[in-house]
Amino acid sequence: MSRTTPATNALSRASVAFELHAYDYDPTAERVGLQAAEALGAPAREVLKTLMVRADGKPACVVLASDREVSMKKLAAALGAKSAEMMKPADAERLTGYRVGGVSPFGQKRAVPTVIDADAAALPQAFVNAGQRGLQARLSPADLVRVLGAVVAPVT
Repeated sequence: MSRTTPATNALSRASVAFELHAYDYDPTAERVGLQAAEALGAPAREVLKTLMVRADGKPACVVLASDREVSMKKLAAALGAKSAEMMKPADAERLTGYRVGGVSPFGQKRAVPTVIDADAAALPQAFVNAGQRGLQARLSPADLVRVLGAVVAPVT
């Protein structure tokens, strides 16, 4: 497994302090984020998942705790849109350059508006995908907000 990805390169360029943690990714897991939390021995609320969505047809990214579900209505409001829906996996892979299960909010092929759930943003430290399946970066969610220029809003 490579520890250098577009995500880790983006974090390094932005001078973000982070620690990499590898784990055994289970492609058969029903919920990838919860499997990652279990494998890392971390509370699910501290392992954040990255979802790609379309808000009024335009791509966007949302980051929230792996044990929470996003409210599309709240997400749309946070993005100033009328509606939001999950992006198809193939579209998410094409847009981000990452495989589903390894999508990071950092280092995507194309920058898109990003929303971070308020509960996740309030954590002192959290795990976020580092750009490949089985690799997480532990960092301050405040850096996530700062580097991505993300909107913080309650979206669960």
